[in-house]
Order: sequence, then C-alpha cells, then structure tokens
Amino acid sequence: MHRGARQGSRGRIAVVSIRFDKLGVVIALIACYGAFSAPFAIFRANRIVAGEPRSIIEALPQPLGAVLLAVLVAAGLIALFRTPLVARLGAAAVTLASLALLIGVAGSHLTPEGNTFARISPASGFWLLIFAFTLLLADVLTRLQLSPVGRVVVLGIGAAAIWLLLASGQWDSLSILKEYANRADSFWNEARRHVELALGSLFAATLVGLPLGILCHRVQALRDGVLNVLNIIQTIPSIALFGILIAPLGWVAANVPGASVLGIRGIGAAPAFVALFLYSLLPVVANTVVGLAGVPRAANDAARGMGMTGWQRLSGVEFPLAFPVILTGIRIVLVQNIGLATIAALIGGGGFGVFVFQGVGQTAMDLVLLGAVPTVALAFAAAIILDAVVETVATRKSTEVAAA
Repeated sequence: MHRGARQGSRGRIAVVSIRFDKLGVVIALIACYGAFSAPFAIFRANRIVAGEPRSIIEALPQPLGAVLLAVLVAAGLIALFRTPLVARLGAAAVTLASLALLIGVAGSHLTPEGNTFARISPASGFWLLIFAFTLLLADVLTRLQLSPVGRVVVLGIGAAAIWLLLASGQWDSLSILKEYANRADSFWNEARRHVELALGSLFAATLVGLPLGILCHRVQALRDGVLNVLNIIQTIPSIALFGILIAPLGWVAANVPGASVLGIRGIGAAPAFVALFLYSLLPVVANTVVGLAGVPRAANDAARGMGMTGWQRLSGVEFPLAFPVILTGIRIVLVQNIGLATIAALIGGGGFGVFVFQGVGQTAMDLVLLGAVPTVALAFAAAIILDAVVETVATRKSTEVAAA
C-alpha cells in the first residue's frame, strides 16, 4: 500500500490511499512484458523456415498499433489497482476483443500482396497478453460468484464470439487457419475420432467403475486390492501403456474370430481406447467409494428404520447422496481423457494428436497448434460445464437433505 498526500483547500493535508491488487500486480507485469518486450506476431516466408518477430507497432498498421498499446496500458492499470469489478470486467473484455480482432489485422498487414507462401503466426507476446487478461476475466467472474448457469452462459458467449470471428474471415490470413484450410476434411474426421475416444472410454469406465466402486465400498477386503491395482495402472506413462497393449491386442485380432471385424488390432483406436479406459477406472472407482462412505449414518439408519432393503437403501438413499462426488470423478476423467487422447495418434488411434505429431515432424508449429488449441478448448469447456453440473447437483442434494 502506498500513501500520497495532497494539500487541502484550507491548508490541511489529505492522505490518499493507493491500494494494489495482488493478482493485478502479476497480471500487469505479464501484460507489460507481453506488450513491450515480447513479439506480437511472427512472419515466415513459408511454413517451415525460421520466423522473424514483429512487435505490436511493427505488426499493425498505424494508428492501430498505438491504439492497442494504449488499451493495454489502460487495462493493465485497471488490473493493477483495486478498481470496481465492473471496470475490471470491461477492461478484460475490451482488451481480449481487441487482441482477437487485431491479430487478424496483423496477419493481413504482414502478408505481402499476392503471396500464398508467407505465414503469419501469433507470437509469445500475443499469447502472454491473452493469458494475462483471461486471468483477469476469470478472477472477476470468480469474485462475482456467478451461478452455474451463469458460468455456462459466459462460456457460450465466448464460444459464439470465436465462431463469429472464424466465420467472418478475420483470421483467414493467420497460418493456423491456412493449415486448417488445407486439412478441413481430415480435421473434422480427427475431431470426431478424438471425441469418440474420450467419451467412449469414459462411458465404458463409468459402466464398469460404478458397480466396482459399490462392490469395493461394501467389501473391505476387496477395496484395498482393487484400488492398489488401479493406482499402479495410473502410474504407467501413457505412451508406455499404449505400447504394452499392442502385443496382446494384436494376438487377439489374429486368434479370436471376429475380433478384427470389430476393429480390435494391435495398433489403431483399440489400444488407445483400452488405455484410456484403464486410466479412467481409478477416478470413477475411488470417487464412488469416497462418495458412498460419506453418506451420513443417520440417513442410513432412518432408511433401515423404514424397513428398506439393502438395494433400496443403495438406490434411494446412498447413491443419490453420493452422486455429486461420483460426478466429480467423471468430470476428472473426461478432462483427463480429452488430453490423453492426443497421444493416441502415436499408435494410429487418430484424434487431434495427428496434427500435433505431424507438426512436430515437419517443424511446423502452426500445424501443432491446429491440434493443440482445439484439445485445450474442449478440455476447458468440458471442465466448466461439468463443474456447473456438479455444483447444481450438490446444491440440490444439500437442499433436499436439509428439507428432510
């Protein structure tokens, strides 16, 4: 806290208090470095050569570069001090919108007329600025204590804004969109495969994990053994587990009639699906055990007093009360699987990892981003939506318990 003084109209000294926001200091420092030290865009003569960094002033036509710097300075000052939440929300929204629009302008400005080989990419400064003001926006939304529906609405507004930018062609001059244009059909095929792997393995793990978790809760001797085995599986690196599964699944495909017709083989989606399924079991089983163990004894005693059988208590009392905790495990699995499904491309499983590893092999960072950005966006959206569902269910159950 810094204190300054000013002379009052009658000669008295008035003390002015300047209060810094702790997170705002970090945001302002990141924004300052991103705006004035790090490059805003990278120019490449073609998709694989080394790039030439461009600052904000160099990447944008004037006076847009100066205007963007002014916006960044103003937003950084608003973040730095303890300002009203409305001002912080407006600063974050305006700055993010300006960055999103002007990076497209930079792409058009830096691309030579009629040149189809040049590639313009957002540079580290752009990503740091996006990170800084997304952090500011997230902090404001947290302080506003939005309802679960409100958070989903904000997510929808953000997704709609990005879709409008893509549909408008504002980003068409950026290299990641040029990579997409060359692979549009395969992009959506790999997107479908990625979602199928993540959701399919989650569904299978839930189908197996819930009964297994209930069994572990009821049978103490079984619980420790099952959880220890699942913990061991969780410690195996994903690439190693994919490799371990190639040989047994290859044997099944060669020796079990009809297995290959079902898509089971040593490489491809089958080992990726099995690996993701195995990784998914621990969160589902463990959260089922924890959720059922956390059911109040009074609720069980009341159910017994009403003459309910063990199955009736499980389905009517224990499972509904444990459901928010179980749903938290499912949320962990989905976000985890969306990320891990990227590795499936190494064994021919498909998904967004195809573009990531192609880009690494070709030293084409924009191709890497074509696979990485949708993966991050899917995981982020899944986390927000399932967090909202978990909170809604938990609040409803708490209300029902209190009413009972």
